[in-house]
Amino acid sequence: MKFLIPLIAVLFGAGAGAGGALMLREPDDEVTVAPQEEPQPEEVESPLALVTLDNQFVVPIVEDGDVTSMVVLSLGLEVKPGSENTVYAREAKIRDLFLRTLFQHSNIGGFGRDFTSLRNLEMLRSSLLTVATEEIGPDVQGILIISLARQDV
Repeated sequence: MKFLIPLIAVLFGAGAGAGGALMLREPDDEVTVAPQEEPQPEEVESPLALVTLDNQFVVPIVEDGDVTSMVVLSLGLEVKPGSENTVYAREAKIRDLFLRTLFQHSNIGGFGRDFTSLRNLEMLRSSLLTVATEEIGPDVQGILIISLARQDV
C-alpha cells in the first residue's frame, strides 16, 4: 500500500508528459507560412490642439461666512491648430474669466457634496466654454478638466 500512491503518481506524471510531448511535436510535413506584416498604426493628427493653462485654479468653498473647503483644478482648452498663441497672449484675461466662473459655480453649490457628478461637470465645462469663446472666439472648441481635487479644511 505504501508504494501504490507513489506508483500512481509516477504513472500519471509519465502519461501527462507523454501527452504534452504529443501535443507539442512538430508535424511530419513542414508547412511554410509566410510571415505576416503587422499593420502599422496610422498616425492620426488631432484636429484640435491642447493648451494647458500653467497654474492651477484654487476656489474656496464658503459656508455661513467660513471657508470649509478648497477646490483645486487644472484646466486646458481645446483649440483649432494655430490658435495656441492667441490663448497664451490672453491667458491672464482667460484666467480672470475662469476664476469668476469658478467662484460663481462654487456659490451656487456646484462644488458641494456631488461635485464630480456628470451633470455638475458638464455645467461647469459649458460655463467655462461660454466665457472662453466670448474672449477668444470660435477657435475654442472645448474645455478639459485635467485634474480636480477638493480638500476639506
